[in-house]
Amino acid sequence: MKRLLFVCTAALFAAASTSAQDWAKARVEKSSRHLEWVTVKHDSREVGCYIGYPEIKDKATAVVIIHDIYGLSDWARSVVDQFAEAGYIAITPDLLWGTGSKGGGTAELAADQIGLKIRGLTADQVTADLNAAAAYARKLDACNGKVVVIGFCYGGTQSFRYATNNPDLKAALVCYGSGPTEPTDIARIACPVYGFYGGNDARVTSTVAKSVELMKAAGKTYEPKAYDGAGHGFMKSGEAPPPEAGADQKTLDAYAANKQARDEAWKRVKEILGKL
Repeated sequence: MKRLLFVCTAALFAAASTSAQDWAKARVEKSSRHLEWVTVKHDSREVGCYIGYPEIKDKATAVVIIHDIYGLSDWARSVVDQFAEAGYIAITPDLLWGTGSKGGGTAELAADQIGLKIRGLTADQVTADLNAAAAYARKLDACNGKVVVIGFCYGGTQSFRYATNNPDLKAALVCYGSGPTEPTDIARIACPVYGFYGGNDARVTSTVAKSVELMKAAGKTYEPKAYDGAGHGFMKSGEAPPPEAGADQKTLDAYAANKQARDEAWKRVKEILGKL
């Protein structure tokens, strides 16, 4: 179970240079769309969620976003805005809510605490938080009743796992996360699963073959795609500012591959959601 839930934790400090997200924060601050914090409840727990609304005429599908190992960061909030811009209601629960110094979540934690706190989350609590966020979005007057989930890194693994626990999902999108390994878990998946993986991310991408085998054996839809040259976390690093002048060729090539992968993956995400 630990490998399933925390497959991304080995990369916690590997991309420390990406932790500064002024560019993502700026996007959120400049957005013309309605973005806000809401509180959802389940049992005796309250969870802060960041939500964004599209500026469209018709009711929209809701997208539940599961943040990566860095928690509900500025980048996670910018992803909410990107989905809202694309025409979807987007909501992301801060799974670390209640662990902050003032009872809040990620924003109240030191950077070196976030991964440790995430490792301490139980599967049941994560599922309950996601269920509460999904239920909140589905009941909105502006929602058409359809809900999908997408997750990144740690959230990608959680997205695949959440599909085993919510039969009402219309789709689960998994960005560089591993899948369940128990056939009994796979059997509970009721929606198609779409995978997005880095070609240079063998630690995670090497698990895809087993997921293909299990999903096929269970008669489930699973469509993974690996992007050549892309590393782990390319959906974030591929939209970050380019390397500074004087960067070596290896760094420049990695950035170019991640940017191309991110652009192609984002196009695919919108195509998948557009067919629901």
